[in-house]
Amino acid sequence: MDTEFKIIEEPDLDDPILIEGLPGIGNVGRIAAEYMIKHLDAKKFAELYSPHFMPIVLIDDDEVSLLKFEFYYWKNDNGNDVIFLIGDSQAGKEGSRGHFEVSESVLDLAKRFGVKRILTLGGYSTGDLGDEMEEGPEVLGAVTHKEMIDEFDEFNINFEDTGSNIGMIVGGTGLLLGMAKKRDMDGLCLMGETAGFPILTDPMSAESIVEIVSDIFNMDIPLDDMDEKVKEMEDFLEKLEGLQKKSMKQMDYGDDGDDEKLRYIG
Repeated sequence: MDTEFKIIEEPDLDDPILIEGLPGIGNVGRIAAEYMIKHLDAKKFAELYSPHFMPIVLIDDDEVSLLKFEFYYWKNDNGNDVIFLIGDSQAGKEGSRGHFEVSESVLDLAKRFGVKRILTLGGYSTGDLGDEMEEGPEVLGAVTHKEMIDEFDEFNINFEDTGSNIGMIVGGTGLLLGMAKKRDMDGLCLMGETAGFPILTDPMSAESIVEIVSDIFNMDIPLDDMDEKVKEMEDFLEKLEGLQKKSMKQMDYGDDGDDEKLRYIG
């Protein structure tokens, strides 16, 4: 099996941007992206399957399904159309190569629909609980080109402390930007401050990101039922995290017979 797409629909999009929200620290990006998808009533048009995802299937209503990425589109009357990317898991069954291959496939699809700018969403770990943060979750930003910082200066994004506080972005959230830059695409990453504890979703951090994205792209997304929507997602995310941990303990993919185990990166 190779990394492959299932195209459900071929939407006609006007200068679309790609917004990625995959599982990761605090599941901030995944929560934010899925919240926007539901409130904007975005339509699914493609799925991506890959052998680089964890070797498990999900069981829902007595049916099994492979882990996958899902792509949704939204027609924006007030600006760029949007492609949303969410997923059940990040790549990485065989280390870094899987991340690169899956990210390359995502960018191939983005280019097919005319994407020139990518926005990735994630969390950065502080180790502090939310009630220990003085003014609520901060959002740090990183860009593919320095001149972009002025463009987003009015949106309450902290670019100054990103290098010193984070230094690197792990997984698809960062890799998509780096690889997009090689393809002459622009990219912005938004990272919400979160405690970073395992299996702990962070709706406050996700809300901070949704508010900024909504302002940048004129989305008009209400935030009053964020907590309710997050509770609907928590059971799924916790179940998936548990399955991945079990799989990591049981499977061994060392090429030379060593004891290197599967690792989930996010």
